[in-house]
Amino acid sequence: MFSPLSGWTREQKHVVAATFLGWTLDAFDFFLLVFVLKDIAAEFQTEISTVTYAILLTLAMRPVGAFIFGRAADRWGRRPTLMVNVLLYSALEFASGFAPSLTALIVLRALYGIAMGGEWGVGASLAMESIPPHARGFVSGLLQSGYPTGYFLASIVYGVLFQYIGWRGMFMVGIIPALLVFYIRRTVPESPAFERSRLAERSGTLQLLQSHWRLGIYAVVLMTAFNFFSHGTQDIYPTFLEVQHKLGTHAVSLIAIVYNIGAICGGILFGVMSERFGRRFCIVAAAILSLAVIPLWAFAESIVWLAAGAFLMQFMVQGAWGVIPVHLNELSPPDARGTFPGFVYQLGNLIASVNAPLQAGIAAHFGGNYALALAAVAGTVAIVIVVLTALGREARGIDFAPAAASP
Repeated sequence: MFSPLSGWTREQKHVVAATFLGWTLDAFDFFLLVFVLKDIAAEFQTEISTVTYAILLTLAMRPVGAFIFGRAADRWGRRPTLMVNVLLYSALEFASGFAPSLTALIVLRALYGIAMGGEWGVGASLAMESIPPHARGFVSGLLQSGYPTGYFLASIVYGVLFQYIGWRGMFMVGIIPALLVFYIRRTVPESPAFERSRLAERSGTLQLLQSHWRLGIYAVVLMTAFNFFSHGTQDIYPTFLEVQHKLGTHAVSLIAIVYNIGAICGGILFGVMSERFGRRFCIVAAAILSLAVIPLWAFAESIVWLAAGAFLMQFMVQGAWGVIPVHLNELSPPDARGTFPGFVYQLGNLIASVNAPLQAGIAAHFGGNYALALAAVAGTVAIVIVVLTALGREARGIDFAPAAASP
């Protein structure tokens, strides 16, 4: 059995590091918002449920970015497109800290969603096309763990800096990811598979849609369930802890740090396991195990048990997600690998963008019972993921291109 790190070149290591950091810092910028919903609502004298529309629009605009930047990556290359993505989402995050009104903030978050939407698909295709095939499961889990790692960093910033810089300062910290561009420009090469396909005839958008519409519909439905799974267990969880359990900034930050450690571990472990047991098997196993954790995660009363439940829940949620980057790239049409994974992922995000207002609305309807709202969504979508994954197919180990072979 090969080690996932065997046979790597220095350039491949730089590619994986850069794409991991790109998604980590993107998630960092996104999750800064979820910690300050209550504070934004207080400043603009509105309800938390109204502020959650900033999350909705961020998620809703991500498919636009996935399509625009995905097609750019298929035409001009993964590397330059990734650099543009990072610069744009960093600048828009910084600008959010200067929003004079809630309307302006929501508009800025919608624009941020376009920039954020392109990063995942472009980065995943760059990484998957550059590494040895036997390392795909490990790198898939590692890349997806960038999402909870970003959440983890946002948790620390919230716990340490919020009391000094407020919600506006939180957004201004989000300019830091722009520094990643210097690293990408200096050390990251273009995808070998893209370089070898520069002269190949490329399919038009309409032709791609006509040729792969069945796969596209299946992937969008699957990613809708997956996005409800992640956002339904993450986005209003800090609000649940603050409002329903009356926990302070430091307690919320600590629990968030704990459950994001679980998410990182789960993503990498299930990603690695998928190389041996299969992509679908590992997704189904993680989703089923998450069902057993719901009572502890949503209905525990003490801080210790809430933290334990949150750790286990995110271990399973991100365990299932850890398989997705490689699974979608392996299912993707070869001439649209820069576009297809990110686009279907973000279309699922578009449909699931109603999650935060939906859960806030359910909680309000039941007298502020956020636990019920969290459990209802998480349990439903876990079952849906099991069914959809079992009915689908996988292409584990498929040859992307000669360039994807071990050096």
